[in-house]
Amino acid sequence: MEQRGAVTALVLAAGGGRRLGGRPKALLPYRGRPLVEHAAAAARAGGCREVTVVLGADRERVRSTAHLPGCRLVANPDWASGMGSSLRAGLAALPAGCSAVLVMLVDTPGVGPAAVARLLAAHRAGAGLAAATYGGRRGHPVLIGAGYLAEAAAGARGDTGARALLAAHAEELVPVECADVASPEDLDTPADLARWGAG
Repeated sequence: MEQRGAVTALVLAAGGGRRLGGRPKALLPYRGRPLVEHAAAAARAGGCREVTVVLGADRERVRSTAHLPGCRLVANPDWASGMGSSLRAGLAALPAGCSAVLVMLVDTPGVGPAAVARLLAAHRAGAGLAAATYGGRRGHPVLIGAGYLAEAAAGARGDTGARALLAAHAEELVPVECADVASPEDLDTPADLARWGAG
């Protein structure tokens, strides 16, 4: 059983938004602020005291534009190779002593503090691995306990992220239903931006 302590949020915000005109996803506006600010604020409001943000595409502009006080900013120069490299970069930069990491994607604005809080509650109740589900279908955020972090990093390749880890430990994974408080839809195309009122 995982030791229960501080959970660090890990916001993966390195994507380049190729289908969105090459704009970095971190800076897409949503409700008057960049997506990366929204994600970091949701993590904090949901109960994560520490937030690590992985930046990639146009990262210097993101650093200078987004207001991310107190966040640990991590550069991923290999961001174009896929989400796996961002997950590895973020895991390598986690603060010592955290009992778990809550992995969030920058382009899911429908995931807010309520979903974060449910994942943290599952961890406090004993879950070493947990994932938000939507109508029974697995999505984000995903919580990875300290005992699984090395395996998560080793299996993060291309765009798979933590998929290999979750598949290998499917029987240990605790599903946390969040459809009533969150949406898993991401912002990937101009149509997505229009639907979410972003852009």
